Amino acid sequence: MVDILHRVGVVAPLDDVYRAVATPEGLAAWWTTDTVGKSEVGEQLAFRFGDAGGFDMEVLELDPTGHVRWRVADGPEEWVGTEIDWRLDQRGDYTIVLFSHEGWREPGEFMHHCGTKWATFLMSLKALVETGRGRPAPDDVRISDWH
Repeated sequence: MVDILHRVGVVAPLDDVYRAVATPEGLAAWWTTDTVGKSEVGEQLAFRFGDAGGFDMEVLELDPTGHVRWRVADGPEEWVGTEIDWRLDQRGDYTIVLFSHEGWREPGEFMHHCGTKWATFLMSLKALVETGRGRPAPDDVRISDWH
């Protein structure tokens, strides 16, 4: 098993970053505008990206002190069963976001693509929390014909 790992510092209080990764409204403002569902443990969130498809996530953990975890319930075969983990830590003016997309069966080309897309979306998260404006899909940075 292999993982996608990223770290980004956001100049904002942890509470603001938590709301951006733990609520449908926050997620829609930096990841994809087509976000629906309930952000409660045991419930699901659905994220759609137009023609590129989407993902359904089961919420596994929500801890306002700095942890959010999901399991991919539906989406591309490579994603199903993987888990997405957000760990947040306030360090002075920064909230450090440690992001993991864990449990990939192999590091294929699609995983490489997703690693780059996660990085662009993490920059969208940073922009949202720091400036009030993210770049969610469909206005995200296109990196290839896979979007």
